[in-house]
Amino acid sequence: MKRTGFDNRELSWLKFNERVLEEAEDESLPLCERLFFLSVYQTNLDEFFRVRVGSLLDQVQISQEIRENKTQMTGPEQLAAISSQVKSLNSRVEAAYRTLKKELEAQGFHLVSPRNLKKDENRYVKDYFERELRPILSPQIVGKKQPFPFLPNGSIYVVVNLEGRGGSAKLGLISCLSGFVHRLIPLPGGKGRYVLAEDVVRQFAPSIFGSYSVKGQALLRVTRNADIDPDMSDVEDYRGAMEEMVRRRLRRKPVRVQLSKRLPAGMLDQLCAYLDIDHSEVYYCHMPMDLGFVDDVRHILRGRSQLFYEKKMPQKALMLHESENIWQQVQKQDRLLSYPFESMKPFLQMLEEAAADPDVISIKMTLYRLARGSKVAEALIEAAENGKEVLVLLELGARFDEENNIEWSRRLEEAGCRILYGLDGLKVHSKLCLITARKNGHIVYLSQIGTGNYNEKTARQYTDLSYMTADPEIGSEMVSIFNNLSLGQAPDPMKRLLAAPTSLQKGVLEMIDEQVRLARAGKPAYIGMKMNSLTDKKIIDALLEASSAGVPVDLIVRGSCCIVGGIPGKTKNIRVISIVGRFLEHSRIYLFGLGDSQKIYIGSADLMTRNTMHRVEVITPVDDKACRERLRQMFAILLADNQNCHMQMADGNYMRRTPMEGEYIMNSQEYFYQRAYERRPATLPAECHGAMCLMDPEKMEKAGQAGAGLHRESGVQDQGKEEEGCMQ
Repeated sequence: MKRTGFDNRELSWLKFNERVLEEAEDESLPLCERLFFLSVYQTNLDEFFRVRVGSLLDQVQISQEIRENKTQMTGPEQLAAISSQVKSLNSRVEAAYRTLKKELEAQGFHLVSPRNLKKDENRYVKDYFERELRPILSPQIVGKKQPFPFLPNGSIYVVVNLEGRGGSAKLGLISCLSGFVHRLIPLPGGKGRYVLAEDVVRQFAPSIFGSYSVKGQALLRVTRNADIDPDMSDVEDYRGAMEEMVRRRLRRKPVRVQLSKRLPAGMLDQLCAYLDIDHSEVYYCHMPMDLGFVDDVRHILRGRSQLFYEKKMPQKALMLHESENIWQQVQKQDRLLSYPFESMKPFLQMLEEAAADPDVISIKMTLYRLARGSKVAEALIEAAENGKEVLVLLELGARFDEENNIEWSRRLEEAGCRILYGLDGLKVHSKLCLITARKNGHIVYLSQIGTGNYNEKTARQYTDLSYMTADPEIGSEMVSIFNNLSLGQAPDPMKRLLAAPTSLQKGVLEMIDEQVRLARAGKPAYIGMKMNSLTDKKIIDALLEASSAGVPVDLIVRGSCCIVGGIPGKTKNIRVISIVGRFLEHSRIYLFGLGDSQKIYIGSADLMTRNTMHRVEVITPVDDKACRERLRQMFAILLADNQNCHMQMADGNYMRRTPMEGEYIMNSQEYFYQRAYERRPATLPAECHGAMCLMDPEKMEKAGQAGAGLHRESGVQDQGKEEEGCMQ
């Protein structure tokens, strides 16, 4: 393999989903959590096909010669590689499912195939089918007067090969009514035995088609393209146009067909012709095609605590006291919240206090994904009803959350909030809240910048950060951002905040260049970044230059990462890790330099061209000493993780990091929660090796002035040796 230092975005994402699959395969995890990870793998893959594969197929329709800008792969080459990789993982996915199914049986939960039913169960299922299912089924034989029907995304069908009396072959279809019937059917006797509704429909399919003989049958599921981003520049009713876009998306072309078994060649040809897909887009699935019933399984087994993670509850914030006024606390000192280890309550309290405070003039927020029963939205409604000016930029284009956002936009508007729907051609993904008040005759600001959505549900599931400051300069720049958004304009370049698409990429590149200059001058230099994805070619090129100059670079990238570290002569000084654990790693942290001069930023932006050039994103400097130290320690703890960490190898593949002999066991997520329960700051334990010397710049300098790989506390001299240790 030619080592260029680059990886393809789509193939890198599939490696991330493989890391999710590894959690399902990890026998040290509780059984029901492994089952959950398997369902996440499947759901992730569904969305990947709908969005990323859909986008590639649309691109190929325009031209087959378009190449992506890192590995230079064409669209057809990427699609072929994706298909090969997904199909190669199928055997592991199905093996994991069989293992989990067997372990569930040992716990008294049996998912039974109809062919393995006992006599009394078979009678019950036949009666159930006749009573509950047959009356609502609408079978169809495809012909001149019954054209092939529209198959909704994700719905499960039984497809049958029929033979009439004259020997004529027909194609039959039966919808399994996935959205209208309970898929998990309990069998009589109360012994924990269940059967899936689609298996019952398939079992009795021969009885449905009357005089026709069933010569072959399979379960069928279609995945449809969801990559639709219509031009809204000339639309007068934006909300109405978004509703129409959601309806149109439901009917887009299939990008994948799943079948439970192979069909006769002629039948498969006919099916592919009806669906307008190629045989290469057919995937065989010898397990349930939709693990959406996993939540039901977990509910059934909920009483067995050993099958689940130990329950954790978000704790009171370390830097904020709920018994005191939030604004007054932030005026004294900047504050930082860390989800899910700390509760979101102080942020909600801040909004509720602002809604009731007579000094508060306005509340302005950007909203991207709201919870169904959002307390954030309720606080904004209360503020509007109390006469405050409430400006909400609600991004209706948040993919797959459009309908929920559309409904909230109506409710907020009815309450008197002023609603903006974003900018033409730019999604607003930033997480900003600005509260403006007149206190003692002066205009003052409370600014909040977050890494994650204002969503109470995900605040318990995602690791995110929320930074609150009364800094007047940041407040003034936030005013400028909201003014620009109100005028339908992207943010102007600013002194403190870095905002996409105007200044974020440029600002990051300048800070990387600064570290390159330091390293070339023989001074200590360092770059540390934590994000969801890294795909921006300009930033990757700058990191390659930094590595060549001897700058130690640590990248914590959960998902797609298009840079490959550890390649001699190219990326020797770049280390890439990915952390996949109980909670979804979602926070973004950016560190440039060491010691007091180190620049630290947090915010909503991943370093993807999509984010840096085609969205409104904002990252903020963190200047408060206590908040800075907390972020440094957090970053070091994440680097030291040897339980949830996957190390990227020099060939671009990933290997789970395992502790070396005598090494301190560090599960970063559990450690953060432990410290939250103890009401103590999370600091890197002295016994913890393998982390970057963030806390001791002098030690860094003595180690060799930004020498090759010498930024490891463990004394490991290069990526290769660290990888060798991980394989032990």
